[in-house]
Amino acid sequence: MARIGFIGASGLMGHGMAKNLLAHGHGLRLAVHRNRERVADLLEAGAVAVDNAAAVAQGSEIVFVCVTGSPQVEAVVLGEGGLLAGAAPGLLIVDCSTSEPGSTARLRERCAADGVAFIDAPLARTPAEAEAGRLNVMVGAEPAAFARLEPVLRCFAENVFHVGVPGAGHTVKLLNNFIGQAICTATAEAFAVGQRSGVDLKKLVELLSAGPVNSGLFQAMAKSLMGDLAGIRFGLDNARKDLRYYTHLAEELAVPSVMGEAVHQSLTLASALGHGDKFVPSLVEAQEQLSGARIVPR
Repeated sequence: MARIGFIGASGLMGHGMAKNLLAHGHGLRLAVHRNRERVADLLEAGAVAVDNAAAVAQGSEIVFVCVTGSPQVEAVVLGEGGLLAGAAPGLLIVDCSTSEPGSTARLRERCAADGVAFIDAPLARTPAEAEAGRLNVMVGAEPAAFARLEPVLRCFAENVFHVGVPGAGHTVKLLNNFIGQAICTATAEAFAVGQRSGVDLKKLVELLSAGPVNSGLFQAMAKSLMGDLAGIRFGLDNARKDLRYYTHLAEELAVPSVMGEAVHQSLTLASALGHGDKFVPSLVEAQEQLSGARIVPR
């Protein structure tokens, strides 16, 4: 069994990941602050609480980082009391956050100078699937590092994809999230146009459900017609951040991103209208405000 450290075990995704690592018999060290409520069950199951990220790294073979985005990852790795302050050569730091590829490359280079491997392994699926040990993970790593890491990832993942060299994981995740959010924003807009034109939106959903446009994301957005705005338990502001990372990547590559910018601005507008701390289906609420449509039953 491996000696594993975890940063972010109190988060919606991190908790399930940490729980499943413990259930598979791995030793687990957590950086725990004053509020222990969210990780109390993990500590009761045998996880060890330490004061900071440096202490998490000490004695660990692998450290998972599952936080909001690149600024938080950089602080955890490089900040005072960060992972590199306690890391020994040979440590694997595995970033499961959705991060900017440019930041990931800089961290990888800095860690390599200390003999530490920095691996990108972002996640797909939901917190419920994290708790059930059924996440999807996309890994950017050299083959030897992937072979070492894969058995541990399978403790909390149903599907593990080695998508390419270091950095490929975060790039693929941004592509995945761009396509997903494009579906969500297009659905919200179509609902507004349809309702204003007098179309029965439930008939629209019935039609699309029987054809090639159908998807899990479309069905989750369609739940808004029944008043359910939690069909996708992913924060709207997190989605906005991910699309900003995507458009940055496209710009760095000199690739036009007409759709990416449109999706990003749709999320930005919804956030400005007061929905940033809600889930992605609240894009429908934003469309109601903008168009006067009545979509969500009240």
